Amino acid sequence: MNKKIIRIAALACCLMMLIGVIPAAAASSYGTYTYSQDGWGVASPDAYTPERIIDSNVIGLEKKLKNPTDLETDEDGNVYIADAGNNRIVVLDKYYNLKFIVSEFVNSNGIPDSLKNPNGVFIGNGKIYVADTDNKRIVIFEQSNGEYDRTVEEPQADVFPADSIYRPVALAVDSAGTMFVISSSTYMGVIALNADGSFQCFVGAQKVSISAWQKLWRYFQTEEQRNRSEQYVSVEFNNITIDPRGFVYVTTSAIDPNKQHNATKDNTAEFSPVKKLNISGDDIMKRTGFFGFGEVTVIIKGMAKNAPSGPSVIVDVALGPENTWSIIDEARSKVYTYDEYGNLLFIFGDQGTQLGNIGTPSAVTYQNDKLLVLDKSMNTFTVYNRTEYGNILIKALKNQNDRKYDEAKKDWEEILQRNNNFDAAYIGIGKALYREGDWDGAMDHFKSAYETENYSKAFKMWRKEWISKYIYIIPIVVIAVAVGATKFFGYAAKVNAEVAVSGKKRTFWQEILYANHLIFHPFDGFWDLKHEKRGSMRSALFYVAFAIATFTYQSAGSAYVFNPKGTSVSILTQIISVVVPLVLWVVANWCLTTLFEGEGTLKDVFIATSYALAPIPLLIIPATICTNFLTSTEAAIVTLLESFAFVWVGLLIFIGTMVTHDYSLGKNIITCLGIIVGMVFIMFLALLFTTMLTNVIGFITAIVTEVTLRM
Repeated sequence: MNKKIIRIAALACCLMMLIGVIPAAAASSYGTYTYSQDGWGVASPDAYTPERIIDSNVIGLEKKLKNPTDLETDEDGNVYIADAGNNRIVVLDKYYNLKFIVSEFVNSNGIPDSLKNPNGVFIGNGKIYVADTDNKRIVIFEQSNGEYDRTVEEPQADVFPADSIYRPVALAVDSAGTMFVISSSTYMGVIALNADGSFQCFVGAQKVSISAWQKLWRYFQTEEQRNRSEQYVSVEFNNITIDPRGFVYVTTSAIDPNKQHNATKDNTAEFSPVKKLNISGDDIMKRTGFFGFGEVTVIIKGMAKNAPSGPSVIVDVALGPENTWSIIDEARSKVYTYDEYGNLLFIFGDQGTQLGNIGTPSAVTYQNDKLLVLDKSMNTFTVYNRTEYGNILIKALKNQNDRKYDEAKKDWEEILQRNNNFDAAYIGIGKALYREGDWDGAMDHFKSAYETENYSKAFKMWRKEWISKYIYIIPIVVIAVAVGATKFFGYAAKVNAEVAVSGKKRTFWQEILYANHLIFHPFDGFWDLKHEKRGSMRSALFYVAFAIATFTYQSAGSAYVFNPKGTSVSILTQIISVVVPLVLWVVANWCLTTLFEGEGTLKDVFIATSYALAPIPLLIIPATICTNFLTSTEAAIVTLLESFAFVWVGLLIFIGTMVTHDYSLGKNIITCLGIIVGMVFIMFLALLFTTMLTNVIGFITAIVTEVTLRM
């Protein structure tokens, strides 16, 4: 009996050990993740896992791969490698066995010829298109057997600069035979060639990065200097591909790092490392994700040892199933995959020598349900298999593209069971619920993914449905608000009229109501405020506090469409944002006007400026309330109200300064400009004093510490 128990226990221990070993063997050498709307990496199930590494021995090559630069596949799964170091194109079958090699051939003139440093290869229209870089030409071969077809020599056109060098490194060809060529030393954009090789046009030149100083310096340069200046030329592209509809995807790694990082953070087209161009060269890439393309969390150089710094170095783009597309980051050896709307689906990969890691990636391509990444430093390429999670993701996108929304909804729900941080799934379910007429459910899912555009559409339909049910409430509310406002303004005007002739001491309530007269009759209002003492310090402080409370409410009370991240500013921050500019204006105003015959005291200036803040709650509070009833397309109404409030306040401050000091219009304009300069000067002195005080405290602390240690 004891022996039997021991055997069972031993068997259980073995099973436990095996259970611990199996996941370790299946685990990939990298982590897959996405980015949240806050810019934090969020773990995700693996969409692709490494299967094997293909090297020269696996292929069966006598002469090993050397500096391979490009990788392509065809519809049958055959693989084409631009083996630049060996001046050849290596063609493999779908099992990665050698089929044939394209290197030497007899050209159309009957002369033996060969490739020289071919950097790019493209498969289309039954042909193999090769960017024969050092020979400055495009050479075309038959896809079936590699037989020579024809040569497209360097294009000739007047638009090329006289000293330009044509070095084709990548190309893509549409169904009509039009060739889109990337030349490593051409800055005017993608070179479009007709099927016969004649020059057609330049497509999609990158935006030029010119600082304000450079723009100013150009005015002092001669025309020859401007033409020679390299800092003003457009950034060149480094790779290209084309989709079945003829839209061209291009990548570049030559953008200013700071501008590229800002473009990624802000998700803007300018200075983006990836673009989708139409035939006119316009960027039509959809950018509905939280961020742009490439790495979002960038490490500053020197902050972390042996960690990649700066923005992504994008060197290739590949088109995947269901309008997805992937790019590779040479600096981090990562693959970033997006859907057709620019939403990030997943990121995977890392540097290293383990299976799945890449040394220096130079190309990426899809082979049916596999992904191939070329490593030019190791002269290999890695095969990645799509996982079950990846298959469900592609299935969901396919059902969505095929308008099978019910099926897509089931797929997205299954994805959320595996990855509840996946925003695209919430959006997919939200779209399905929207089409079913479930506006509340759609809004909840869009809100979970911070998808304001679709949320706004669902909210608009919910609002329409609500109005149809409770249409009678709207006129009642409008009439009630209008009557209430009319009654209040009438009451305030009556009180102000009575106080003006009563000669009695003003109450706090009467001082507050006086703002109603001042904001509509500023010249009379500010005159009586000073000479008739219609206001006081307590009422002035009330309007300062009211402005602070208004901005606090605006921060916390704006609806989701206008504040999707739910960010709110603390009351302390609001106090500082109102009080500091107010104090700076009042102090600078009093200091300057004292020297220029101003008649107002420091108290007069403070009271007048504080009363000028009265329109802020009058307009900002209704604007904030309106955010709960408006969609994103109606945001201009809120912006108009807020802008009008600040313009109104600015005019009141200007008139208040003029009346308080009894200035003419011209003198008041000059004085206000001087006050603004004075505010800047006071801030500079405060910063200087703070810095000096910090240094003195640090010096004293160091002395005390030194004396303490020596004692």
